[in-house]
Amino acid sequence: MTFTLFIWYAGAFLLALGLLVAIHESGHYWAARACNVKVLRFSLGFGPVVWTRKFGRDATEWAIALLPLGGFVKMLDEREGNVAPEELDRAFNRQSVGRRAIIVVAGPLANLLLAVVLYWVLFMHGVVELKPRLGLPPTGTPSAIAGVVDGSTVRAVNGKPVASWQDLRWEVLRQVMNNEVLQIETMSPNRVVSSHTIDNSHFDLRALEKDPLGPLGLVLFRPPLPAVVGRIAPGSAAEAAGFQVDDHVVGIDGKAITAWSELSAVARASAGRSLAIEVERAGQRLRLSATPASADEEGRPIGRLGVMVKEGKGELFEMTTIVSYGPLTSATRAVAQTWDTSILSLRMMGRMLIGELSWKNLSGPVTIADYAGQSAQLGLSYYLRFLALISISLGVLNLLPVPILDGGHLMYYLVEFIKGGPVSERTMEIGQQIGFGLLALLMAFAFYNDISRLVSS
Repeated sequence: MTFTLFIWYAGAFLLALGLLVAIHESGHYWAARACNVKVLRFSLGFGPVVWTRKFGRDATEWAIALLPLGGFVKMLDEREGNVAPEELDRAFNRQSVGRRAIIVVAGPLANLLLAVVLYWVLFMHGVVELKPRLGLPPTGTPSAIAGVVDGSTVRAVNGKPVASWQDLRWEVLRQVMNNEVLQIETMSPNRVVSSHTIDNSHFDLRALEKDPLGPLGLVLFRPPLPAVVGRIAPGSAAEAAGFQVDDHVVGIDGKAITAWSELSAVARASAGRSLAIEVERAGQRLRLSATPASADEEGRPIGRLGVMVKEGKGELFEMTTIVSYGPLTSATRAVAQTWDTSILSLRMMGRMLIGELSWKNLSGPVTIADYAGQSAQLGLSYYLRFLALISISLGVLNLLPVPILDGGHLMYYLVEFIKGGPVSERTMEIGQQIGFGLLALLMAFAFYNDISRLVSS
């Protein structure tokens, strides 16, 4: 990765993190203000303070700290210092259980609301999506057995309409997680509508780490593409070999290459092996020597040349569609998308806890930064979708009943409401220790997965 690319990825990650933390803490802040609780400090980040100012009628201190991994809102509280008698009614600890719960839950709800707003804007503006068009299913897969036809377009999954490949992937993922029978409605290239029941009873949840559609035989339709280079990855084998954009690959090791799929297949099968590649450049034939780098894919080595295909307008038209809705429909779909994503996140966490789903699905800051950079490079709509997804994840995570998280505090308040008195200080101390331990374990898994992904790629 070049230095410029690193700065781009880091900037996209810090912008996302700063925005999501600011929204989360703003939820706590405005709820506290609404409940007439005095806010002493609003901090983005932890550690040494790099900027601070005081604003507002309560002279709240607004601060930005050096470490951007989080933030906090400090409120007036007798447990953390002396409170003047005239301000006791504005102390957090003096508020009713209901008011304290509102202030605590407002942070995660602000993140979920942000996701709704982002999805609403995206649905109204319209986003370029891959069409839900299927390629020829591999022999023996559930889709092949169900009679899915090459080039057919999926219209609905279990009765729910789909407009894009993203919709298809999402609906299939939901049905698999719910252990539901998978029923898809398709329209063939000659416009014949059919219904197919796809057997997902033997679906291995470990496939979710890669692609939930592949094991079912649901593969993306790809029109035949000429082997013309559209992009070269920095530091790749192709760059080292001297490839240039618009190079037309016509042969490898003396064998003619007529399509991009053939070039891709040869590269994947040639990890660590030198290839004699013949290209056509500006009307001239050149010979290049390239050795595809070795990468791990599901436990087996594959070759990566580091080139991307150049897609013409015709191919893009065949593969993509613009998905957009009116304001009211967009709002409804935004709420549904946020709700469904939240529920799916909880179910995946539950499956990981009972061992049905691999902990490899956990991602840490390195992977999130990578996704932030990639989505930002693809365009604003992709970056906003990434922000919505991470905002939902942050909201759901904070609602878990784990001490030190917002959900842990809500759990204490529920106990207080039931028993008619607050939880003891000793119980809260033990809960804090358990919470720190659980989060440390979670972060250890996430960092390990990040490092594993870096090594394998």
